[in-house]
Parts: sequence; structure tokens; C-alpha cells
Amino acid sequence: MTFIKKPSVLAPAGHEPLFQSELLKRFDINGPRYTSYPTADRFNGQFNQTDYIDALKRCATHQKPISLYFHLPFCPNICYYCGCNKIITKDHGRSAKYIKYLAKEMNLVTQAMGVNIKIPVTQLHWGGGTPTFLSHEEMIELMHHTKENFELQEGGEYSIEIDPRRVSEADIELLAKLGFNRISLGVQDFNLEVQQAVHRVQTIQETKDVIDWARKHGFNSVSVDLIYGLPKQTPVTFRETVNAVIAMNPDRLSVYSYAHLPTIFKPQRRIAEDQLPIAKDKLDILANTIEQLNEAGFVFIGMDHFSKPDNELAIAQKEGRLHRNFQGYSTQAECDLLAFGISSIGKVNDTYPQNVKTLEDYYHALDRHQLPTMRGMRLDNDDLLRRELIGELMCQFELDTIAFASKHQIDFEIYFSRELPELKELEEAGLLEWQGKKIYVPTKGRLLVRRVAMVFDRHLRDVQTEARYSKVV
Repeated sequence: MTFIKKPSVLAPAGHEPLFQSELLKRFDINGPRYTSYPTADRFNGQFNQTDYIDALKRCATHQKPISLYFHLPFCPNICYYCGCNKIITKDHGRSAKYIKYLAKEMNLVTQAMGVNIKIPVTQLHWGGGTPTFLSHEEMIELMHHTKENFELQEGGEYSIEIDPRRVSEADIELLAKLGFNRISLGVQDFNLEVQQAVHRVQTIQETKDVIDWARKHGFNSVSVDLIYGLPKQTPVTFRETVNAVIAMNPDRLSVYSYAHLPTIFKPQRRIAEDQLPIAKDKLDILANTIEQLNEAGFVFIGMDHFSKPDNELAIAQKEGRLHRNFQGYSTQAECDLLAFGISSIGKVNDTYPQNVKTLEDYYHALDRHQLPTMRGMRLDNDDLLRRELIGELMCQFELDTIAFASKHQIDFEIYFSRELPELKELEEAGLLEWQGKKIYVPTKGRLLVRRVAMVFDRHLRDVQTEARYSKVV
């Protein structure tokens, strides 16, 4: 095959548009998001506390900086589209108790690692739920316990998810003082009818206020989350939402496709399916959004992420340093992730441990001085190899098969002989190209990079469970 020099991810791709309606319609299937490989539905209950402790000990021998995630599940009210593990309450006695148990879990984890110094951390994330449900005292206490066990490094990524309806400038100021330097704001949609249909009414002004406060108090990055495919959305109304967000000048945007899975997520049963946009309108919404963001100077990072060209995500992608984890795209090098709180998932050495999902089970385990591990998975050599390959495709849109084969001491064509025919089919469809021995996902295939990654998902091939995944677009 003739090698043709292709433009970099950030360079203009000639006249080839990112949005290709025929391709998107053809490959409108369900598939994993690949925040992990293997995906969480492959975890099993045979993985237990002992397995996790063994992984923690192996992690400690690396003496490398790690990442931390805290799942803070409390919300004062429910959003019907939400698929997160959350607890609807207005009782701060429940969150105060939870913070104390997070401290217990941290202590057990660091004891299991057996290190005598504070473990260096370069990435921390508070997710939920609504992390800012916590009172100021609870936020201070949680960060205090964190710093008792870990050493937050200068220049790290310290982020938190924000519900703009639930914060004041004093909250943002406190978060800055605690060390947070990145925020992610949930918006979803500014149209009032859409907001009422999903039980989340939020004004443009209160959202803009939070972004302005974040700038004032020194946050390095502001990200906004939108969702398309919600009830009562139209191409016209969502265009207005996107224009309003662009005017706020965020550094990053995530534009997620709504996955309507009411059999799995009970709150979604309150959404009237006949109010969801039809497939054509949903594709038009995506097409319009891509056009608007392109005109505003944003670049496509991958999946559903966009950023300004001078943002660290875009720079990391250009330099080949972009990574993907449970929080999405990241500039941090592959590092172990310790996760705390109910249902949280870590990535420790060659394992994925996941905690129990209920407060009752979480407290019961910690009261017995046991880690609240519910299930997980230890990856074999094939899993580790495919995880790296899928990560390269998801982050860089290309894979040098010669370099990859040399690194892993395999013959690429023999090892992936079962995958090559399907790759050929995707090549003929235009989702990928071969540049000599390099797999390259062209601009028109990048919205469907999940579909390309699925070719290499051995677990998905062995056990078909696509119905539990969201749509690829």
C-alpha cells in the first residue's frame, strides 16, 4: 500500500468534514465508551479484597505518582436522564458520616500499600452525584484526610464536577484554596422546556456566574458538559444552547449523546420516549454543534470532547501524550488510579477493583476493617496489550503496527488474524486507512472511533452484550 502523509489531529484536514451523515447512519450501533478495557461489565465477583490488596502492594513498589478519585453520591434532587450511582437527600448528616468513612477507606488502602511516606499524587477528581453538596466543613475535612495520606504534587490536575445551581462564589473560592484548579460544569441544555422535561432547570446567568468566579479565583481550565438527544430538543433550540455556551468562553466542551436505557437507570423511566428527538433530528443536532464549535475555533479531541487549540488536552494530543481513563481524556501519563467511595472503580497495577454500591454495604465493610471491594478483574497479558492498542486509537487516531508489535514481541498480522477481515470491511467503509503498516483513522471516521476500537475488543467478540451500551453516536 502506498504511504500517504496525512495531516495531524489538529491540522486542517482539507475539505473532509468530521460529520459524515451516511457513515453515522450506517454505524449507528451500541458500543462501549472505552474509559477502561476490558469494560466494567466484564468485572466479576471472584475478584475480592485479597486481590485488591495484592495489587496495592505491587503498585507501591513502582514508586510513581498516582491518581485519586472520590465518588460523592449525594444530590438534593434528581435529574431524570442521570445514570450515575447517586443518593437523593437534603440531609447533611448523611454526607458528614460518609466523609468519615472515606477517611477510613483511605487509611486502609495506604496501610495495605505498606509505604512509610505520603504517596505522590498528580491527579485528583471529585465526582458524583453532586460534590458541592458537601458543606464547607465537609470539603475541608475530606481534603484534610486526603493530604494526611497523599502528597498532592505541584502542577497536578485537581478537578471537581460542579452543578451551577448549587454553588456560590464562596464555594468556588474555597475550592481554589483547597487546591482545585479545574472545574467541569453540568449544563446539558439551556432550553426551559427541555430542562423541565428532565427535571433540571438552570439559567444561563447562574452558569455564567460560576465560570466568571472560576476565572477570578485562578482555575486553569473550565469545562462544560452538554447532552444531545434529550426530550423536546430540536436542532434550533440546541443551536441556541451551544451559542450561549460558546459565549461563556470555556476551555473544553463535552457533548454527550443521551443513552436512553430505562431498564437499567430507573430515573429515565420518567422521560416520555415519544418526546425524544427522532434519529434525523439527533444527527442534525450533532452536525450543527460540530459546525458551531469549529467556527468558534474548538478542535475535536475524540469521542465527544472538544477543546481550544491552546488547551492542554489539544497540546497533549498533538505531542502524543494524551491518555484516557474513567474521567475521560487526560494529559496525565498512564498511572494507577485509587478510587474511594461507593461504586467507584480504580485501576491498580494490572487490576480494576470496584467498590460496593450501597452505603449500608460500604459502612459494614469498613466497620469490620475490610476494604469494600465488591468485584473487579485482573488483566491477563492479552488484556494489557489490547488496552494499550485501544487507548492509542481512542487518543491518537492511529497505530504504528510495526512499533506496537516490536514492543510486545508479537507478529501483528498473526496475533490479530481474526480482526484483519473486519478491519478490511471498515477500511472499505472509510472508517480507517492503512498507511503502510500504520492504521490511521481519517477525519471522517473519528466520530466513530469507538466502532474501530470494538474490532479489537476480545471480550465483546466472545460475549455479545451490545444492548447494555450507549449508541456509538
